[in-house]
Amino acid sequence: MATTLINTDFNFPGQKSVYHGKVRDVYDINDDIMVMVATDRISAFDVILPKGIPYKGQVLNQIAAKFLDATADIVPNWKLATPDPMVTVGLKCEGFRVEMIIRGYLTGSAWREYQAGCRELCGVKLPDGMRENERFPEPIITPTTKAEAGHDENISREEIIAQGIVDKDDYELMERYTRALFRRGSEMAAEKGLILVDTKYEFGKRDGKVYLIDEIHTPDSSRYFYADGYEERFEKGEPQRQLSKEFVRQWLIEHGFMGKAGQTVPEMTDAYCESVSERYIELYEHITGERFVKSDEHDLAARIERNVTQWLENRK
Repeated sequence: MATTLINTDFNFPGQKSVYHGKVRDVYDINDDIMVMVATDRISAFDVILPKGIPYKGQVLNQIAAKFLDATADIVPNWKLATPDPMVTVGLKCEGFRVEMIIRGYLTGSAWREYQAGCRELCGVKLPDGMRENERFPEPIITPTTKAEAGHDENISREEIIAQGIVDKDDYELMERYTRALFRRGSEMAAEKGLILVDTKYEFGKRDGKVYLIDEIHTPDSSRYFYADGYEERFEKGEPQRQLSKEFVRQWLIEHGFMGKAGQTVPEMTDAYCESVSERYIELYEHITGERFVKSDEHDLAARIERNVTQWLENRK
């Protein structure tokens, strides 16, 4: 199996601190610049799975970079450069403690809650009689709180504002940005024969200005269906052909794992990890319309350290 980057422990020039997330490791340079390394880790149900997925970090980083560039006219974003296939560097922003999730279709966790009888999600009323993978009349925004550890929690816009998590003006701006970004992402997906089903965005603030931060429209943060055959499958009640991380969640569910206490992650064979890698590469090629070029995997850490250090030195 190809080499994977699971852990990082860099010491870049001007480095103040490092945050190891579920998938990304974020290095703070002089309280001004963030170096975000997209590792090959994969998480599901808020659990980091024990094995990495070859080229996953490169796929995520390059898709996110492409969409950040393609939406910069809608909202200012944090990205400055991609000095390595697995790295984006950008402006340090103070992140808001909510994730803006927007859904165009009833599927995934929203469908699981709906099936259990839920008719209100994050303060948004849901009509009776909806079916799995049905399109909402208008996309709905279902924010979650960003947990330091464990599961993110659903929350309504009213609670966010009332609790002072985000002030009213900033939250309403984030909502407008979220809807505009989803429209652009949906248009770009449609051009490639895909449906952008749902996604999440994160925002931060710097010098009083709201920025789009983190990743966007990747298979980790978004769900895509193939447009071809969607209606037919929906009418027959058949599962949709999709490109997203949901297939990993379904595999885990089928093997008795949903991140609950006492459950064990099923064995991830090399063959399984390679199959997941192929799905990530397939999404990259579909959503970008470009062939995926595998980067040199020999000593990934050394390559990243060299490329990032050179970029930081040249920026001085």
